[in-house]
Amino acid sequence: MNLLKDVSRSFYLTLRVLPAAIRRQIGLAYLLARTTDTIADTELVSLEDRVGALRRLRERILGATSAALDLSQLAQCQTSPAETVLLQRSEASVALLESLGAEDVLLVRRVIETICGGQELDLLRFAGASAKRIVALGTDEELEDYTFRVAGCVGEFWTRICRRRLFPKAPVDEQLLLSNGVKFGKGLQLVNILRDLPVDLRNGRCYLPRAALEVCSLSPEDLLELSNEPRFRPVYNRLLERAESYLHAGWAYTNALPWRQFRVRLACAWPILIGLETLRLLRVSNVLDASRRIKVSRRQVRRILSRSVLCCWRRRAWRSLVPEI
Repeated sequence: MNLLKDVSRSFYLTLRVLPAAIRRQIGLAYLLARTTDTIADTELVSLEDRVGALRRLRERILGATSAALDLSQLAQCQTSPAETVLLQRSEASVALLESLGAEDVLLVRRVIETICGGQELDLLRFAGASAKRIVALGTDEELEDYTFRVAGCVGEFWTRICRRRLFPKAPVDEQLLLSNGVKFGKGLQLVNILRDLPVDLRNGRCYLPRAALEVCSLSPEDLLELSNEPRFRPVYNRLLERAESYLHAGWAYTNALPWRQFRVRLACAWPILIGLETLRLLRVSNVLDASRRIKVSRRQVRRILSRSVLCCWRRRAWRSLVPEI
């Protein structure tokens, strides 16, 4: 738990509010995903070594090998002490799978396998990318696939764990819950993509489909110029609308949970409310300006958390947290 707190204070807050019956499973899945993400992001290590380390870790998590992990080279390249420890303790994190039941292990392994596949695809897709050589996704289908692999699958995992452990007999539409759970995860990832666009571009990465840009006679390189923001806005606004619709699907998901599951409802509501506020800020900002990072203030986050806690037992007040589109 202390390591989770060190590598992600925001998720640690979410984890603490979850019921104890699912806290270990979701916490471990996050810890393993955070480990794979740290490997993928260690740019001081060659692409070949990162892909190799990612594959070895995936094999250990899936139980395909018992060979102990050695991520010391990657650990030495971290600027964050917490991420250094995260990689040093990767073998111990994998060993924690033994503390889960067999069905939970399968769910954790399935979601990590999907995430690792997305991260490896990402590394290979953007190999050699730079500000002078921007690599973009080709189509909208590739964007949807990417957001599913790195986040939509988490919504599915979260749903199956909650269904199994918290309300196995509750009368809910499981297929609709799963569908909205996937959209929920994809929406959160799409918010990140839209917010981080100018920084990603300067790292040679464009998660916006080239086909969508070409409709406005734009290339990924054109997005490095702030003056092109008005021409770019129609493309960007359509993606904002998609992200908003996915977050509203997440809100429908949250309200479809059994009412007494207030802890899970709060854990779902917080990223939705913060995500919607982020979208509001993106609508009124020059989203190509890399010098100004769009971020919800800590004060506003505290306000969102406090209001949601106060409303969680009053149905009308709760539903009013997210106005209908």
